Amino acid sequence: MEILRYFAGGNTAKGFYSLYDSNLTDLERVFILSGKSVAEKSYIIEKIVQKWSEEGYSIEAFHRANDPSRLEGAIIRALSVAVVDGDHPRTIGKEYVGSYWETIDMDQACRTANLDEKENEINALNDQKEIALTNAYKSYAAGLRVHDDWEKIYIDQMDFQKADQVANSLIIKLFAQAQETKNESCVLRRFLGAATPNGAVDFVDHITQDLQARYFLKGRAGTGKSTFLKKIAGEAERRGYDLEIYHCGFDPNSLDMVLVRELGWAVFDSTKPHEYFPSRVGDEVVDMYELTVAPGTDETFADEIAKIEAAYRKNMDDGKRYLAEAKGYQDKMEKIYAEVTNNTHIDHILMELNGEIQELVNNNRLS
Repeated sequence: MEILRYFAGGNTAKGFYSLYDSNLTDLERVFILSGKSVAEKSYIIEKIVQKWSEEGYSIEAFHRANDPSRLEGAIIRALSVAVVDGDHPRTIGKEYVGSYWETIDMDQACRTANLDEKENEINALNDQKEIALTNAYKSYAAGLRVHDDWEKIYIDQMDFQKADQVANSLIIKLFAQAQETKNESCVLRRFLGAATPNGAVDFVDHITQDLQARYFLKGRAGTGKSTFLKKIAGEAERRGYDLEIYHCGFDPNSLDMVLVRELGWAVFDSTKPHEYFPSRVGDEVVDMYELTVAPGTDETFADEIAKIEAAYRKNMDDGKRYLAEAKGYQDKMEKIYAEVTNNTHIDHILMELNGEIQELVNNNRLS
């Protein structure tokens, strides 16, 4: 069955940024995994995704920004249930906590007693990991300041009246066949991509694969793509449509995509590091540089832009290097956990969780 993949947390210029609560709000059952080993939590979540997708359920799987091949959460909305990693730096429950949410302690004393003799080594590795992550966030913050200079070049050359016309024209097109509803919008906020130890990773093609129309916003830094997306999101929300809003994995105050599945479309920033081009029927480009910026701007400011871009790329490369360094320390800790802990309890936890989910299935059939 369908698995929708995205990130619920990201390594950004604002530090680690969590959008967990937006996706967990109103779920009846949430199992929050707590434990030192990231690998063990990922193992449980991945096994749950495998089992219940094979049982025919659509599942949302969110990936780890610090190790994108692994999962840190899964939601089965048809059963109103989720299993997530709830440990630092994620924040869960600030906006909403359900009556039947519970924390699963994966570090019971009976299976982690031997960790005591490794405590100093683990603490030292964890401290080094946190330093590396802090350095990564500092690099991305420096990159954002450089990016602001990049944006200013194009903002100063932009025709804002034309930009409004382009936005209004597309909004009319997007909602041409749509009716205003009396419903209150359900807004789910996520990341379509993330900065990872492997560089930028995204799930754009995966997220949009079932849509009839995709609008690719092209342009340069500062050409109004995020503002455009915020206008579209506001209109969809005003009309009462459920929507998915995907924030920028670099600057979470900006948007990268707005998607309304009921209407079958998505509009997204299709520039690096998530640059895509039309590849199927229903794809369309909206180029904000061509439509709204003074002709020749790239050429006029070529030298200045080249210097800014070089500084920006260095910051991004530094951030990636620090994330890789942090992952190296985490991998060393995982090796220690695997060597000294009793892992037999993990399959017992998995069995109990699957039993809880099966009970929800049974209750769902009876209702």
